[in-house]
Amino acid sequence: MSTIAFLNIAMHGRVNPTLPTVAELVRRGHTVTYHTSPAFRQEIEAAGAKVYLYPGVDRPLPDPPTPVTLLEGLARDALRMTPAVLNELHRIRPDLIVHDNACPWGAIAARELKVPAASSFTTFAFNRHVPSPTGGSWDLLAAAASRPSSVRGYLRSRWGLHRRFDTRGVPLVDLGNIRQPLNLVYTSRAFQPGADDFDPSYRFIGPSIGHRPADPSFPVDRLRDPVLYASMGTVFNADPKLLRTFATALASLGGTVVVSTGNTDPAALGPLPAHVIARRFVPQPEVLARAALFITHGGMNSANEAMDAGVPMLVVPQGADQPLVARRVVELGAGLSIPTQDVTEDSVRALAGRLLHDPRFRTAVTTLQAAQREAGGYRRAADELERYLHTAGPAGRSAPVDPSQRG
Repeated sequence: MSTIAFLNIAMHGRVNPTLPTVAELVRRGHTVTYHTSPAFRQEIEAAGAKVYLYPGVDRPLPDPPTPVTLLEGLARDALRMTPAVLNELHRIRPDLIVHDNACPWGAIAARELKVPAASSFTTFAFNRHVPSPTGGSWDLLAAAASRPSSVRGYLRSRWGLHRRFDTRGVPLVDLGNIRQPLNLVYTSRAFQPGADDFDPSYRFIGPSIGHRPADPSFPVDRLRDPVLYASMGTVFNADPKLLRTFATALASLGGTVVVSTGNTDPAALGPLPAHVIARRFVPQPEVLARAALFITHGGMNSANEAMDAGVPMLVVPQGADQPLVARRVVELGAGLSIPTQDVTEDSVRALAGRLLHDPRFRTAVTTLQAAQREAGGYRRAADELERYLHTAGPAGRSAPVDPSQRG
C-alpha cells in the first residue's frame, strides 16, 4: 500500500469533495496524510487521514476575493508555508501528492521531492469555454492597475518562491489553474462546458459525495413536504435581508422551509413563520435528499450535490465561479437564475413556483443526476489515483505541466 499526501486550501468547497476520496483510499489500505488548517481538522480525521496543520493561524480569504487579491494571497501563503510543509513531507515520504488546482505549495513540494502529483479541480476545469479567473487577460490587467499594492505583494512573494524553490512548471501568473499529468475534476462531462476540448489527463469523475459528519442536532423530524431549501454558502457573507426574503417568499408555498445562514446569525433574519428552520449550518446532502427546490449561490459543491439529489435550482450567484455555474444550470434546463439586485419576495415566489410546477426542470435535472452518478465519484477518484501510482515512473515524476503548453 502507498502513502498519499493531500494538500489543500482552507475552503469548504475545496476540502469537502476530497473527503470521500480520502475515506475510500483509507478503506483500501493506503496511508493518507492531509495538510490543512485547524478549522477542517475534525472532518479530515473522521475520514481517516492523519492531519498536519499549516504553520501560523488561519488566514481569511482576501477581502474582496478578486483574482488579483487571490493571486497575492496564494503566492504569499506559498512562500510562508512551503518550508514547513516540505520538512513534514520529507518525514512522511509520500508516494503521491494530491493538491488543489489553486495550491502552489503542493506543486512546489512535489517538484522538490520528485514525487508524482495529481491536481484536484473542485470547480470547473479551465479552457477557452471557462477561462481561469487568474489567467492572463485584459480584465486581470485592468484589475491589477487598480490594486498596485496587491501586485507588488504578489511579485515579492513570487520572486521569493523562485529564489528558494524549484518552481518550474508552476504558472508564472495563473496560480488558480495548476495542472498535473493527472487532473481530477469533480463534476461530470455533461456539466463541464467544452468537455471534449480537454486532453486525457483530465478525468471528469463527477461529484465526490458520501462522507460528511452527521449532525444529530438538526430536526429532521420537522421536515414536511415540499421541503424548500436556501443556502448562500460560507464564503460570501449573506445579507440577512436577502436570506429573509428567501424565507418569507418560500414560506407561502407550503411544506418546510430550511435556510442555512452560514456566517450570518439566524437571529438577524428577524421573526420567521413556524415552518421555517433557520440555522447557521445544516446537513446539506441530507436536506437535499428531501428537497423539492434549492435556492443556492451556485458554488460548484452545492450545485453538484443538488444535481446528485435531482433537485432543481434557483441560482443567485454572488461571485467567483458562481455566474459560470448559474449559466450552465440554465443552459442545461436544470434551473433558473436571478441577479441579487432583482431578488424580491414576488420574484422569488414566481420563479420558485415555476421550478416546482414545470416538470421540464425536474426532467432535466434527473438527466444530469444520472450523468453525475455514472461519472464514478469518489470510488473512481480512488481508482484513478491508484492507477496513476502504478504507472508513474519517470513520466509520472515529471514537472507540473505548464498550462501554456496545452490547448
